[in-house]
Amino acid sequence: MKSIKFNDKLAVYVDLALRLAEAEQASAILMMLTGPTEWEELRERIGPMPLILAADKPEELAGASEFGLQTVVLNMPESPVIERLTQALLTAVATDALAPGAGVIVVYSGYEPDQIDSVSFVQLDEHLGRLTARDLKQLGTAVPLDTLRQVVDLAIEIGREGREGKPIGTMFVVGDTRRVFSHCHPAGFDPVKGYNRSERDLRDARVREAVKEIAGLDGAFIVSSDCIVEKAAQLVDAPHADVTLSKGLGSRHWAGAAISNVTNALAVVVSQSSGTVRIFQKGECMLRIEPFRQAMKWKEFDTDED
Repeated sequence: MKSIKFNDKLAVYVDLALRLAEAEQASAILMMLTGPTEWEELRERIGPMPLILAADKPEELAGASEFGLQTVVLNMPESPVIERLTQALLTAVATDALAPGAGVIVVYSGYEPDQIDSVSFVQLDEHLGRLTARDLKQLGTAVPLDTLRQVVDLAIEIGREGREGKPIGTMFVVGDTRRVFSHCHPAGFDPVKGYNRSERDLRDARVREAVKEIAGLDGAFIVSSDCIVEKAAQLVDAPHADVTLSKGLGSRHWAGAAISNVTNALAVVVSQSSGTVRIFQKGECMLRIEPFRQAMKWKEFDTDED
């Protein structure tokens, strides 16, 4: 691991980032690094502008937090720069270091490894709301990755689009269906009852659209590990005694946390108020995805600086 010298060239890129941040009214600057630098000099150069540092290894950010700098560890050394940037921004949103929809100036190595050479403006958007396979694999669940991706992508679409222009909340309980059934009872008529398996398979686009139509009904969708909607409009009744959630989360989130705590299922919950998607496992919120409404926009910052 090589240290990055805070020399005149790096100072130029920091100054360019500050100028662009002022021009675009950005909320923060994100720097992608491959080694530690003189954190105190960097902090003084940045001034009051919020700064987030991202690197692949903890040792590449060693000492940064002592100067009030926020850090993100990626562990993605072999991934393309765009994937690493996306993961850094998504992690920053998930940890509340960045707000959904914020404008961010990114300083990074776009061409030459280990050398800062690019400055861009990023408007956070729905692109960052879509989880990667890497994120889902970290959950370590027995539910197949393809099933999780199908359910999470559908939940994000519901959170972003709502239904007929109105926000709706819903919940999917995925996996360990036999045990999940023992903690559920119908909220009323089950709209998927009587349909064959192919008509309840979430891998079919027509089924996904049909689920969106009924997502506003009370209760949860129970989804098997092979991506079949087994039941819908189910009231989840699991004990909450060992569950602790953040303030402001309602009964749907409590139910999702509780069912994930007493079974090996995952609960994917869409917030009606914000459209935020949360994934619960073992009673805890493991991942949070914001349903950004607009496409991600990159703006190049042209300069005559060498």
